[in-house]
Amino acid sequence: MAAQAGGDDRGSLLAVIGDEDTVTGFLLAGVGNVDLRRKSNFLVVTEKTSVKIIEDAFKEFTNREDIAIIMINQYIANMIRHLLKNYLKPIPAVLEVPSKDNPYDPNQDSILSRVQHMLGAQ
Repeated sequence: MAAQAGGDDRGSLLAVIGDEDTVTGFLLAGVGNVDLRRKSNFLVVTEKTSVKIIEDAFKEFTNREDIAIIMINQYIANMIRHLLKNYLKPIPAVLEVPSKDNPYDPNQDSILSRVQHMLGAQ
């Protein structure tokens, strides 16, 4: 079953780009989805996953109309920071989350930085 958001009858999905623990947690919570084209809404990143695969997944998720939110581990977001800094669309929203082994650092969060800049907080 997929997590749904918004008023659309089909609902919208939450996508996850993360380590095995993070993705497994979200899948156990019911956010996993595989469509008829065998496209999933998650990517498990391991030490063998190339930056190109992460970039491609991010680009795919940001261009899918059925995805409303992308959750990404912050340490993985740092690998594709150049894409995150250039991503300006409000939907899907991109949220950086900590992982079990890597704590959250608000100084690295591009979304939080934009909000602080808009509010005039430094």
